Amino acid sequence: MKQLLALSFILSASHLASANDNTHTLQLQDVFDLEYANQIDITDDGKTVYFVRNRMDIKTDRKVGNIWSVDYKTKQMQPLTSGVHMDYSPVLSPDGQRLAFISTRDGSSQIYMKWLKTGAIAKISNLTSSPRAISWSPDSSQLVFSMFVPSKNTPPVNLPGKPKGATWAEPAKFIDDVYYRADGGGYSQKGFNQLFTLDANGGNAKQLTSDEFDNAGDVSFSNDGSLLYYSANRHKNGELKPTNSEVYKLNLNTLAIEAVTNRNGPDQQPKVSPDGRYLAYTGYDDKRTNYENTQLYIRDLKTGNTKSLTANFDRSVGQIKWAANSKGVYFSYANEGQTTLAYQPRSGKRKVITEQIGSVAFGRPYSGGDFDVSSNGDIAFTLADTQRPADVASIKRGKTQRLTTLNGDALDDKQLAKVEEIWLKSSHDQLPIQGWIAYPPGFDKSKKYPLVLEIHGGPVANYGPHFSAEVQLFAANGNVVLYMNPRGSDSYGKEFAQTIHHNYPSNDFDDLMSGVDALIKKGFIDESKLFVTGGSGGGVLTAWIVGHTDRFAAAVVAKPVINWISFVLTADFYPFFADYWFPGKPWDHIAHYMKRSPISYVGNVTTPTMLLTGEADYRTPISETEQYYQALKLQGVDTAMVRIPDASHGITARPSNLMTKVAYIQWWFDKHSK
Repeated sequence: MKQLLALSFILSASHLASANDNTHTLQLQDVFDLEYANQIDITDDGKTVYFVRNRMDIKTDRKVGNIWSVDYKTKQMQPLTSGVHMDYSPVLSPDGQRLAFISTRDGSSQIYMKWLKTGAIAKISNLTSSPRAISWSPDSSQLVFSMFVPSKNTPPVNLPGKPKGATWAEPAKFIDDVYYRADGGGYSQKGFNQLFTLDANGGNAKQLTSDEFDNAGDVSFSNDGSLLYYSANRHKNGELKPTNSEVYKLNLNTLAIEAVTNRNGPDQQPKVSPDGRYLAYTGYDDKRTNYENTQLYIRDLKTGNTKSLTANFDRSVGQIKWAANSKGVYFSYANEGQTTLAYQPRSGKRKVITEQIGSVAFGRPYSGGDFDVSSNGDIAFTLADTQRPADVASIKRGKTQRLTTLNGDALDDKQLAKVEEIWLKSSHDQLPIQGWIAYPPGFDKSKKYPLVLEIHGGPVANYGPHFSAEVQLFAANGNVVLYMNPRGSDSYGKEFAQTIHHNYPSNDFDDLMSGVDALIKKGFIDESKLFVTGGSGGGVLTAWIVGHTDRFAAAVVAKPVINWISFVLTADFYPFFADYWFPGKPWDHIAHYMKRSPISYVGNVTTPTMLLTGEADYRTPISETEQYYQALKLQGVDTAMVRIPDASHGITARPSNLMTKVAYIQWWFDKHSK
């Protein structure tokens, strides 16, 4: 039987790879042909944009990236680096002469320097851990970065009596840290992230911080280079209050650290204004809800006066960047699934610059994107839509133009799914809900098609009109794909996001079913071929759906939470989940936790349901998947479990894993097509 199932999967994957070849639709192996741009850095004169060009290497099955430049006038692209490795985090020096970046080319992450006039490249560091968040000093002489520094770890027990040359079992691992493993990073080593400085011409790194706190993240210099502003959580027992960070300033002469902000809540992204007078940062007052709008704050460094510039703005501030004249700040935010860039003066009304910032997500259509601003106000940003991954674009004197076409060779001859926006009202309370429909290539509204409902994770996150390899592949196999932003998604304001506070899952189920009903009413959906899938928070909702309705022919639950009690007590970021997603600890609120757990409704499930999770997932550990799999087996439900070796929560970090995910989901749906 197992051999037959394996053969069936191979045939299904082959079918997905070869179906509709005559129409030139996207195939599984085409994943390796796709590219995207991110990590934008524009020169002060706005004439050149540096960016990371990411591609998928078919031989190593890894994403690789190199740094390129594109000229604004000629649109000519030039490589600054090359090779089958990752070059990333390019940061242009203030004097415009050099580009610092991080590279894995020698087998470990190290800092490299590119001299732009001569083209010379040199490794300037020899670090024992991976550097993060490179920043230049104002005079272009120094780099500051953060790096993990291990602590001495002496076990409390050492066994006596081991003879010389004897082979004993590996010693026990002693753990007493709050955070002892991290998704994508595995089991943690004792230690802390510290700040370092490095001469821009190379040499030995000098450690700036050395206490038992994580001092990491983006930094910003005072104009004279004597102070370093950064964000950290340096509170006692800060591990149990992970969102309570402050902005600190580090005196580079004395190495004394002083708090600049002091409130309960995250204060992040400190940015000193070009004139040195003001400090911009983002944050909010922590009310222990599932969501708060991140606001933009300005602090006068002379008077200490601080005010929010977005207190009346019902969206969350993302990336920030000062204007060169220090009169205002550019910032990005998500609005109805689309990343937008605005300019906010220190006093006065904000102005929308563009609503076209494109996502740099690759597998699923999450919002996001990068931007940078030159000294003369020219803007470079990632431009993407439902038909193309992220390219580089610019805005000069109000005019937007695309500077790169990275996927022309891969996609120009492909017939991709047309994606259409849809708005509907929830059957629960008539709340307006936004979604998108992806139509299969060659769509004919007079015919009937299978429907795949694909649900985003988070749960506070958002999908939008962005390129998605997974959505396109499902559509290429003849499915209509519906993806939505049910209540609890962000980019629609605080009230919309907070409707699931201590109330998830709940009426987001009604929102999703209303979307399915709306498509059925259009007349081109085969009601016997309704399918549902989603990952992470989308996996939670998929498991919730099959426990509350039998209308779907099959379901695939990816990397889910099935039991909120076991999740909170096994997930990597458990102090946050316990304090913000629930009214208290599991043992004090067992009924509440179980009411929201899909495992409580497994007795209702009749839908054939497959589980799919990475074996190295520490965010929604695979034990959650195993619980549901075994429960469904006990119930006699048609089920299967797909385990992705070495994959963390994202699953698709390796391109072949993205292919595997889509192929298995499609195979399960094909298997249960009536």
